[in-house]
Amino acid sequence: RVVDMASDTVTKPTDGMRRAIAAAEVGDDVRGDDPTVIALEARVAKLLGKEAGLFVPSGTMGNLIAIGTHCSGRGEEFICGKDSHTFFYEQGGASSLLGVPFHTLPNLPDGTIDLEEVRSAVRPADAHFTVAKLLVLENTHNRMGGAVLPLDYMARASALCKEVGLALHIDGARLWNAAQALGVSAAEVAAGADTVSVCLSKGLGCPVGSVLVGTTEFIKRAHRLRKAVGGGMRQVGVLAAAGLYALDHHMDRLKEDHENARAFADGLSAHGVSVIPPQSNIVIFDVDNGPKFVSAMAQEGVCITCSDGKRRCRAVANLMVTSEHISFALKAVDKILNSDVPEPAAKLR
Repeated sequence: RVVDMASDTVTKPTDGMRRAIAAAEVGDDVRGDDPTVIALEARVAKLLGKEAGLFVPSGTMGNLIAIGTHCSGRGEEFICGKDSHTFFYEQGGASSLLGVPFHTLPNLPDGTIDLEEVRSAVRPADAHFTVAKLLVLENTHNRMGGAVLPLDYMARASALCKEVGLALHIDGARLWNAAQALGVSAAEVAAGADTVSVCLSKGLGCPVGSVLVGTTEFIKRAHRLRKAVGGGMRQVGVLAAAGLYALDHHMDRLKEDHENARAFADGLSAHGVSVIPPQSNIVIFDVDNGPKFVSAMAQEGVCITCSDGKRRCRAVANLMVTSEHISFALKAVDKILNSDVPEPAAKLR
């Protein structure tokens, strides 16, 4: 038996999703002729309160295209958190591929960026300086334990961007989780943003795909950049069909992922483990020897990760994990942390 909590990207298509994929009506999406892709793009755009959408293979490409479309002039930069996925996990693509410099600011523990620091980062119009064009916020925030950015913060960030002349893009790989945690619609979470990229392959359990949304004019320009970076695909309705199925069948069950994450965190805390209280589906916790703990858990049939190679561990509730799986995983934790071996696989802080 294996309980895979390494990420919410490890899920496999359900039987119903496989049937939807097999039955998908397709066309040539590069030519704009795939009806299933068109339907998915329109539906996601409506869910997020935007005019139009663009299907892309990954969230990384969605963010890359958004940044490149917002910052299309020479000498333009974008602002993001130093712990953001865009900066930390996307290989510096905005800079290396598109020539758009990063201007990073510290992320606070709740995933936000101090808005006064954002204000200060926007430099005067002067030939010596790069021109800040965009602020990127991540919601939920991966490295901050799936932190959900508050609605009032998002509203203030949007107002500041309008005041200082920045566009606002949300890296919403797990925005569906943010909406679930806040008890509001996805459109309310995205309300103040000019553009949003949302993943279908995380909490919703699709095999691949993200959708970038914004104004119709923005998406037309983004479509050109998608082609340039290799994101144009042909009969891709087979993937879009999975997205439509997930929106119909997997959205409401995100609540279960959040409940399972809290149950796993509570079980760890009961053992005295230092845990960041989960706000969504990601559980971040510290042990003295993360790699050994991860290895011991794997021997017990539970897959988690050590994110820093030292102490910090990560477990992610997902479509394939039930409450019974959480109980199984906590029994493994109990066995490991109560081991009588001279050098236990993991020691508490």
